[in-house]
Amino acid sequence: MAAPTLQQPGFLLATLKADSTSKSLLQRCQDLAKVIDEYPAKELHIIFPWLVESVFGSLDGIIVGWNLRLLQSRSSEYSVVVDFLNPSGPMMKLVYKLQAEEYKYEVPVNYLPAPVKACLQEGVLPDCPLFHNKLHLPLTGLLMLNLALNPFEYFMFNFAYCLITPKNFSQGQHGGSTDSAYFVLVDTYLKYFLPSEGSVPPSPFSDARGSVTAPSPRSSGVAFAGYGVHSPSLLKHHIFHQPSVNADPAAQEIWRSETLLQMFVEVWLHHYSLEMYQKLQSPQVKLALLQYRLSMSSTPYQAHAPPGSGTLHTYQEPFSPSEEHVLAVRLLVKHLHAFANSLKPEQLSSLPSAHSHTHPSPLEEFKRVVVQRFVQQKLYLFLTHCFGHWPLDASFRAVLETWLSFVQPWRYTGEKTPAQPEHSRVVPDKWETFVQENLLMYTKLFQVFLNRAVRTDLVNAKNALMVFRVAKVFSQPNLADMIQRGEQLFLEPEHVLHHRQPRGYLTPSQGGSYLSSRQRVVTDTVFRVKSHVYALEGQDCQYKQMFGSELRAAVVKLIQIIAQARQTAKRISDQSNEVAANNSLLSWFGLGSSDLNNTFAGAEPEESGECLKKTHEFLDRALENLCQIFKLNQGQLTQLIANLSSTQDDGDCKQLPDCLPGENGLVLTDLGRMQIINGLRRFDIQYQGDPELQPIRSYENAVLVRILYRISALLNDKFGGQMTALCSRPDFLGRLSRHYLMDTDSATNVRRSPMTRRTVERTRQPRLSLRLLASYRTLLLLLLLYVFGALLSCGFASSTLFILAGSFLYGVLVTLFGEKLKTQ
Repeated sequence: MAAPTLQQPGFLLATLKADSTSKSLLQRCQDLAKVIDEYPAKELHIIFPWLVESVFGSLDGIIVGWNLRLLQSRSSEYSVVVDFLNPSGPMMKLVYKLQAEEYKYEVPVNYLPAPVKACLQEGVLPDCPLFHNKLHLPLTGLLMLNLALNPFEYFMFNFAYCLITPKNFSQGQHGGSTDSAYFVLVDTYLKYFLPSEGSVPPSPFSDARGSVTAPSPRSSGVAFAGYGVHSPSLLKHHIFHQPSVNADPAAQEIWRSETLLQMFVEVWLHHYSLEMYQKLQSPQVKLALLQYRLSMSSTPYQAHAPPGSGTLHTYQEPFSPSEEHVLAVRLLVKHLHAFANSLKPEQLSSLPSAHSHTHPSPLEEFKRVVVQRFVQQKLYLFLTHCFGHWPLDASFRAVLETWLSFVQPWRYTGEKTPAQPEHSRVVPDKWETFVQENLLMYTKLFQVFLNRAVRTDLVNAKNALMVFRVAKVFSQPNLADMIQRGEQLFLEPEHVLHHRQPRGYLTPSQGGSYLSSRQRVVTDTVFRVKSHVYALEGQDCQYKQMFGSELRAAVVKLIQIIAQARQTAKRISDQSNEVAANNSLLSWFGLGSSDLNNTFAGAEPEESGECLKKTHEFLDRALENLCQIFKLNQGQLTQLIANLSSTQDDGDCKQLPDCLPGENGLVLTDLGRMQIINGLRRFDIQYQGDPELQPIRSYENAVLVRILYRISALLNDKFGGQMTALCSRPDFLGRLSRHYLMDTDSATNVRRSPMTRRTVERTRQPRLSLRLLASYRTLLLLLLLYVFGALLSCGFASSTLFILAGSFLYGVLVTLFGEKLKTQ
């Protein structure tokens, strides 16, 4: 490659684009590392947007990039990519090199999360200071807004957005797993920029001018902006009146940490329903919107705006996070707990005061407020959305574990505690403040999970495990008492507060303050709990107590469903054992059932054998834990189960779900759907098409099946009338004909399966079926019989005659004595 001084401005970009199609990824990374080292920032500035798009893909998902989400550790390119994008690697070196020159890169507002985009297009700045002072206002209006981000912000935005961009993966490819290059880089960035030990390494290209601007407004006395907090000095401002930003030099130590976290939170968590968005609008935002609409109402382009236009009208986002997305959020939650808990006890207790001359470092200050200030609200909205919209299947486990990780910060303290039995691991009292400040995370989400659990098939071991996990977490000693005390604080009479304050008066975790001269240090725990609930649920919320009578009745209902699921699991297990016993070696000789539908109705692959044992174990332990949480004694539990058993039908396994007859068969009622979901009753699902057209089985000879089907079809077409006449006779000959030419269990199948009338009529028609002769076990049996005949000096014709005579005699005996055997 020629010397940098001889290159034309666009020649470097053209060369790199050409290399991207002809060279391997390893060669490209090596060339890029040399270019980043040798070329000046002026040249690198031109290639930076293209390089970011080449790595992470385009924001619209058309360009896939390096497929970080699919790149696994077993790939030869894995280590190359991870080293190139490492916080100390060439790519980050390029970011710092451009950062020192104050370059800006634009991102269309249309790619921001819908709530942020709606605010900006309405002309109001959102809560997050990350978007302040970065808007470019084109002359065409507000619909084409762009954000001007510095190189670090631009890089992190594209990295975070890569997770939620719908990619055009090739067929058979899906989102990556937790060992992909993307997840490894997320974990690496979190540990580097949010270190539990030590401080954030300085940028190698920071200059004396302090050109790197802190991402949020700072003053010398205020270390953090009101992220999600509405103080008088930090209210949302109209975008035409954006204040200037003077960065505090002391804040330069952690500005990258704040930027990284804000990007992850805004891109990954800032998605929720329109109703939630409307409810969470603070009075200040509503006032700003009103003033803006009044001021713009006389303009021509606003005169004919449709009713409801503006923020609430433009926010239409059907957001459905993927399982991969949720796993990344869980990784963020776990690391933030470890980051916040790394604050030393002496640092935690040394709160700054107005008369104090010593202040904690910005990183210590950041650790103190990071969970409550940056994550709490948006994570609550994210989890609430997932709880309400996620399918009722086992993939919900990712959402569940994210929630359980957040409500158990004591698991991420890094302290080595002696091994103790699970029932004796008491939650330390020092976490009561955290429980109070996150009360809805425990109570409201538990109620929503309860509503999901009663609609889930708990016979499935994976679903039973989720119920057990929640019950186990909430049954930890001292946790239920902390939650109950928090609810009592919230229910204190209103005279404790002269009036309800806006949501800007939230307090940080672990007893910290907001360090603002305009905000007093709040020590009243009643006010703290009330402000938390009102901030997340609105001033007019109707709070339901977790330990109130209404929820207690819902828990009793769940316990009854768990008991029903235990009985169903036992019944399935017993039925499966019976089927396995019947399908013994004797079935090879035709003495067992050859019906493929002879397994218990509703038994799925994960509902057999060892999985059913796990289901029973999980449900038993869940019952114990629920009784411990809500203080139900063993006598009450036994009575509940006894009442359930007494009211349950004796033959549930043989009865249909509740349904009504319709024109095309049976139609389920709401009660019938509930019975199926909870495994109480099932249809005996059987093959209802033409028996001769069933798929060829592994124990059948494909050639013989096709040949015998053609022979049977010819005979049925030719002698169908005679067969129907024989089977319609009421005498012995008619019964014998029905034995050979009709399915004797068809009447039973009609009663137990949701079959249409046309299907019923078709299955009742007499026909000759020779498919049994294509079965390998039938062929083996015939071979053994011919060998036995040969040993008795019988020829082929004689043996065939004896076999036909024996089959006929077997049919006669079944016809004569079959009904008597069935009645007995």
